[in-house]
Parts: sequence; structure tokens; C-alpha cells
Amino acid sequence: MRVVSLVPSLTEAVAAGAPGLLVGVTDWCSHPAGLDAVRIGGTKNPDVARIIALAPDLVIANEEENRAADLAALTAAGLDVLVTEVRTLPQAFTELERVLVDGCGLVRPGWLDAAERAWAGVRPGPERTAIVPIWRRPWMVLGHDTFAGDLLARLGVHNVYAGHTERYPRIGIDELNAAGADLVVLPDEPYRFTPDDGPEAFPGLPAALVDGRRLTWYGPSLAEAPAVLGAALRGNL
Repeated sequence: MRVVSLVPSLTEAVAAGAPGLLVGVTDWCSHPAGLDAVRIGGTKNPDVARIIALAPDLVIANEEENRAADLAALTAAGLDVLVTEVRTLPQAFTELERVLVDGCGLVRPGWLDAAERAWAGVRPGPERTAIVPIWRRPWMVLGHDTFAGDLLARLGVHNVYAGHTERYPRIGIDELNAAGADLVVLPDEPYRFTPDDGPEAFPGLPAALVDGRRLTWYGPSLAEAPAVLGAALRGNL
């Protein structure tokens, strides 16, 4: 079977058990390192013609990460495009099985069972109220109905902007600092927040610097995400 993946986390999920299936992946597919597959551009600007030329049996995509116009063009070319929707942890588990088992014909992987067990055993820590920036210049934060927000909620972190009408609203820094949060959660992707780039903008708040892959990717990293994220958050109690 020949598979093109337009989603970094789904690339990692397929490659964990069957890297040979992947004939094309995006420039942002960083895991696993050294993957032997053609790079077909970014998630938002894939080279549609190159994907068609690879003649894949299946293209795996995501309704948030990929543009509808690109997916429509691939479908119009006669390719089988499996589009996932992942906005909650249960959705992630369901969609991962759909991609791996139904789409790629693989046996359900052990890491998926391990991830479900790990999250089923989560006991939320002390409740925190947080803002969760994902970009700066301009500042953007997690809003409503996001996968990362769902994971944080399961760990006891309430997103101040969970009720915002937008999923990733742009909020000015003065408003962010006046939002009533007692914590700022700073992931290292998509914007790479670091100890020297991010916390200084929130002088009145403790900052939890977290692994963005564990917070936003749905794949093998989900098995260790509760422990890794929990440790980062507990470090700022």
C-alpha cells in the first residue's frame, strides 16, 4: 500500500508500525527522524501535482491542519482522501484506529492501547486557570473546541478562553495579562516559546513551558503525554 500523509502526528502514527507504507509526507513531519519518503510541501501548501504523481492508494489528512481546497483537488484527481477530525482525546483515539486499521489495514498498535490506559488513569492535579498562547506577533491563544484544550482540562487546567467564539483568537497582550489567569502555559510549537522568549511577557504569572508535541500531536506520544505534561504543570504549583 502507498500512503501520503499531510499531518505530522499521523505520519508518526503510521511510521511507528509501518514506515514503508509512507511514500510522501510534509516538510513538517519531523518524527520519526530520517523517514525515507518524498517531501511534498507544507500542511497548508502541499504540492498537489507531486502528490498525484506519487499515485498513493490513500492520502491521510485533517480538517484543521489541511486546506479544503487542496483536499478537494486530490479527491477530484481520483485519490482516496481520508480526512480526520480531532478536537478531543476520545476523537483522537477513534480517528487513529480509523486511519491505522480501517485506512491502512494495520493491526491495532499496542501504543494506542497504552495511550488509552495512560489517560484513563489520569487524576487531575490542583485546578489552575490558564491562558495558553500558541503564537506571538500577533499573540494568539487556544480558544474553544481544541484538542490541546481538552488535554489540559483533563489535567486540571481550565483555559480562560475556552468559551471564546473563535478556536484560536488573537488577543492583545494587555488583555491577556488582565484575563484573570493564575498560570500561562507556553508550548514549544507551533511557536517555539522558551525560558527567554515568552515568560517575560507575563510578569505576574508563573509560566509552564511544555512540550508542544505532547500537547498537540495525536499519535504514539499520547502514551507518555499525561506524565510529561503533568510534570511540567506540577513544576509551577
